[in-house]
Amino acid sequence: MQRIPEPELMEGREQAAAYAQADFREANTLFINLFAAAFPDFTGPTRVLDLGCGPGHILMAFAENFAGCTCLGIDGSAAMLSHGRGAAARISPSQVSLACRTLPLNNEQDQWHVILSNSLLHHLADPDHLWQSIRTVAAPGALVLVMDLLRPASSAAAAAIVAKYSGNEPEILQDDFYRSLLAAYRLDEIKDQLSAHKLPFTCRQVSDRHLAVWGRLSP
Repeated sequence: MQRIPEPELMEGREQAAAYAQADFREANTLFINLFAAAFPDFTGPTRVLDLGCGPGHILMAFAENFAGCTCLGIDGSAAMLSHGRGAAARISPSQVSLACRTLPLNNEQDQWHVILSNSLLHHLADPDHLWQSIRTVAAPGALVLVMDLLRPASSAAAAAIVAKYSGNEPEILQDDFYRSLLAAYRLDEIKDQLSAHKLPFTCRQVSDRHLAVWGRLSP
């Protein structure tokens, strides 16, 4: 099945609210567990950047698991960020902050020791914007973990995944999930992207609907 792109930003209030209120605990836990497995020696504290953070659920979970990290989440959707700012403030305004920014990131002065991204890549019209941005903002030796959806073999397979994991969610969320699956990349496509950017990262399927990319940049 060929990839069918979708809009980069989830800017509608109803759409953002449905996403923020959905139960993504399984996927979020998978992300945190993948990081711990990929980088077992990491203890923090350090500077953490989350690209495409949405309402910030994963970034806040990361901050709670690795105390003392200074965490910034960026997302291009103000509607999505509005659902996370209150929770981020309750954790610690000095530890977790959210900002409205879009990729690519250019001419950045700040460097980050951990770079995270979940479910952003399939939204991007140009996937190079993610990998270029990581190169731009990564400190020497930075740890990187990117997780995203994996495009199924057919539209019928995508519909089956939606029914299995989001069958009880609002229709708007089911539709978003379906379109996101159709917009996602396959492993071979992402491996080609990594090769083009000379990023020596591991790329593997990690669930029936997710893939992950992780690695450490050269010191």
